[in-house]
Amino acid sequence: MASGERIFVQAIRRYCADRGIAVDVRSGGWLIAMRRGPKRHFAFGYDIGLNSAIAHRLANDKSATAEALALADVPCIPHRLFLNPRLGKDVVGAAWREAMVGLLQNHPHGVVVKPNEGTSGRSVFKVTTEAELDHAASEVFSMSTGLVISPYIAIEEEVRVVLLDDVPQVVYSKQRRSDWRHNLDAGAKPVLLADGELRAACVKLASDAARAIGIAFASIDVVHADGKWKVLEINSGVMMEALGKLHPELVQATYDAALDRVFGGSR
Repeated sequence: MASGERIFVQAIRRYCADRGIAVDVRSGGWLIAMRRGPKRHFAFGYDIGLNSAIAHRLANDKSATAEALALADVPCIPHRLFLNPRLGKDVVGAAWREAMVGLLQNHPHGVVVKPNEGTSGRSVFKVTTEAELDHAASEVFSMSTGLVISPYIAIEEEVRVVLLDDVPQVVYSKQRRSDWRHNLDAGAKPVLLADGELRAACVKLASDAARAIGIAFASIDVVHADGKWKVLEINSGVMMEALGKLHPELVQATYDAALDRVFGGSR
């Protein structure tokens, strides 16, 4: 097992070794080929390939996720899409900046600007002025074809629910440090939730969200603000690196259950 290998890759290696499945790790661990007999299956990034193509694309698009959840009356944080002006006026339109400024003016507590696709809280900006808005948009557009703007809300608690076929595998809160974000890469600590009303409410909301876009295996972030729980985002790639350092058995069992769906669960 390679030194410094991601927990995701290690978990797949263990699963395959225990079941006589050949595994070939390529591209620094970002592409994994698994084979048993005539059956070959790929994992890419943190995605083991259980989800349909449309569910995967919806989950990876924050704006599309928010629209789909709104259509299903699932409470969620709105994410307004803005395409990169480099795509041209015929695609983007001429008034994109004015629309951004309008959103900022409508939210006196500020807005959050981030890439429409992507995880781990990278290139996420809290914006309260036009100058900050222009800087954030420039930074995100430099590496993305689109950004989303959502109203800034004071999140009291954030919980991640990992679902497999509507069954919760892992439920934990993200306890942040001094940062306003709850991202694990920003130093937040995962803490498992015990059974109770809080856990049940988060699982119910996450299940509603998963059904709304038809996704089978996903991690779903729900947040509590202004006395209500809402969906923040859905991730088709299930990343549990931080949690795996604290609860390796739970993480392994979760990936095992998902891979059993791929290979039929037989050794």
